[in-house]
Amino acid sequence: MKRSAYGLLALLILAVLASFAAGEIFSRPARREIGVAPPDLRALSVQIPSTKGERVSGWFARGLPNRGAVLLLHGVHADRRQMIPRALWLQSIGYSVLLIDLPAHGESSGDRITFGLREGEGVRAALAYLRHELPGEPVGVIGVSLGAASTVLARLHPAPEAVVLESMYPDITEAVEDRLAIRLGMPGRSIAPLLLVQIPLILGVRADALRPIDALPDLHAPVFLIAGSKDRHTRLEESERLFEAAAQPKQFWVVDGAAHVDLYDFDPPAYKARVLPFLERYLQVSHHASR
Repeated sequence: MKRSAYGLLALLILAVLASFAAGEIFSRPARREIGVAPPDLRALSVQIPSTKGERVSGWFARGLPNRGAVLLLHGVHADRRQMIPRALWLQSIGYSVLLIDLPAHGESSGDRITFGLREGEGVRAALAYLRHELPGEPVGVIGVSLGAASTVLARLHPAPEAVVLESMYPDITEAVEDRLAIRLGMPGRSIAPLLLVQIPLILGVRADALRPIDALPDLHAPVFLIAGSKDRHTRLEESERLFEAAAQPKQFWVVDGAAHVDLYDFDPPAYKARVLPFLERYLQVSHHASR
């Protein structure tokens, strides 16, 4: 019995150590050198002041006057380069585009990935930059995964004229449980508390602050929610609950066969056919003036 007790204790210690190692890996910054924009994007490198001396790095490309602008926000552990295909498409039809590295990613400052909370400060700074550079122009946001959560958790006032949210998690508890289940099977969900307890210890934020589903009704912007039918990181039933929580006007598109992948790359023609009418409807100067 003593051997069994010691064995269980050893397994518990190993589980705790492994969870802290996983917490460190998930939250460590994904900073890296990005460099200049690709020539065909014709964009300027920008450094945008954020809060408390932080800065947000990005590329800004002007489009046609009175066409509107779109802020493009990448997923976790990625950087602005993930959004280049969307930027080139939007630029080709006249939109101004701003691609940024979210805080603690790419060339932006930041010590920890906070799963959307402090990244939201970078979103606010980027939107303020766009409104300063393009006064009177309607502004939209396309956010992927972490970029989507950062947009919602930023609690933007004033809100953008249109928001596209792709593959967004509803709350951090489900996000952690889903990812552990992918790696360890259903028993992995039972060790989620070992990771969740670290959030205030490592990140200095409360786990209950990381619930985009609670903040979504207060976004006060037209929302287009997009999800993959085979996404295991944010299950379809979770995306359906997000759609229910969003205020009108709203749209929902389930991308058949897509997992937690770049939904633009998965099917560019279908993506353009769905997203462009949404942007065209709400990023019109006349529509913007009537709000």
